[in-house]
Amino acid sequence: MNMDINKKYIDIFESCAEQFRKSDSDFVFAKRNEAFEAFKSNGLPTAKTENYRNLNVNDIFSTEFGSIMQAKTNIDLNEYFKCEVENMDADVILLSNGKYYDNNKAVDGKIIICSMKEAQQKHREIFEKYYNRSASTFGDGFVNLSTMLADDGLFVYVPKNTHAEKTLQIINLTHGFGNKNIIKRNLIVLDENSSLSVVVCDHTLNSSSNFVIDTTESFVGNGSKLTHYTLQNEPDKSSLVSSHLAEIGENANVESFVLTLHGGIVRNNLRVRLNGEHSDANLLGLYLIDRQQYVDNYTLIEHLVPNCNSNELYKGILDEQARGSFMGKIIVHEGAQKTAAYQTNRNLCLTGDARMTTKPQLEIYADDVQCSHGATVGQLDEEALFYLRQRGISTKEAKLMLMFAFANDILINMHIEPLKERISGMINSRLRGELTECSNCLLNCEGGNCKA
Repeated sequence: MNMDINKKYIDIFESCAEQFRKSDSDFVFAKRNEAFEAFKSNGLPTAKTENYRNLNVNDIFSTEFGSIMQAKTNIDLNEYFKCEVENMDADVILLSNGKYYDNNKAVDGKIIICSMKEAQQKHREIFEKYYNRSASTFGDGFVNLSTMLADDGLFVYVPKNTHAEKTLQIINLTHGFGNKNIIKRNLIVLDENSSLSVVVCDHTLNSSSNFVIDTTESFVGNGSKLTHYTLQNEPDKSSLVSSHLAEIGENANVESFVLTLHGGIVRNNLRVRLNGEHSDANLLGLYLIDRQQYVDNYTLIEHLVPNCNSNELYKGILDEQARGSFMGKIIVHEGAQKTAAYQTNRNLCLTGDARMTTKPQLEIYADDVQCSHGATVGQLDEEALFYLRQRGISTKEAKLMLMFAFANDILINMHIEPLKERISGMINSRLRGELTECSNCLLNCEGGNCKA
């Protein structure tokens, strides 16, 4: 089946090539063609692809999707959709079906925020310096697909010595009728001695079977800090392949939080490369899944130079017939002495039908390092349950308390208090079997079908 899928996307590119050539800069069109040649040679991942061996890619394509070329919306989404976390001081940017929303409110300050289409024209020097620099080295079929077919996305540039006062909240909004195939590329660049906090929220406002491919490149300059939150709360029928590729300079820091509260098939790729000495990477993930949902997390941390630190903690709670997978790899390259790298994956399977596969890995080519990795898959602690039951707490509430305590190891590391409170409430609802929808959504929904 993969051969048919590969051919379908090859045919799509060939049919859209002339349209892309007219709208792209020469630089972007050349990158499209490079990715197209790579895709023709390698295609999408298969069961033989080591990093995807636990995910049956064909499951994503059991549904027919519509055109990858999405029309711009003709309604005012700022009036229909509100997704602000209460009391969070944030600038909100909407992406409507993968396209930068034209009616986004202006962001004050020196930070440049615009569509990828605009960036390749108006901010050409910065754009061409960074675009596809990391993605082209990842060797992933879905990333190649996003490079060759993405029509738009988000560009963010934080100038040198600039510290964003507000959090940047990016809302990826999928809406409208029909099964959509949305493909987009994003680029985030922090120049030297700058900082930015980003909260990315994935929302779907219809009950269709949508498939989203979302690739983000982040470049964090010397002395800079990027804090990146990804919040995934998608319907059962949705499929999402999200790839975040981060490059870190000297004395720089990246913190990544990947929170999957709901979704049909979710694949998260996260690669972090520590390119400058005395840099740090902290990767935290939490996934809460039930029914027949599937979440697959792949992380790769590369220590390329000496004196860098990385800490990784991913935790999952799986209920009913849910399936999960974690594959994490740390590579300490030759010469990367004085590396400290720690990786942990812990999971709770609440039923005998829930399945979790985990494979933490270390590859070390330096001799003066401190590295460890570990993984556990188990059930709720019976002694702790008994202790709580002895104090008059019902079995159900006792289990909820233990699950929330298990998840709280991730929450306590979050820095934005209003966001932490919001996600804490969503997790509490999620653990009780409720899919928390945005309380501020003003769309007229009936039976899960939204009008936008």
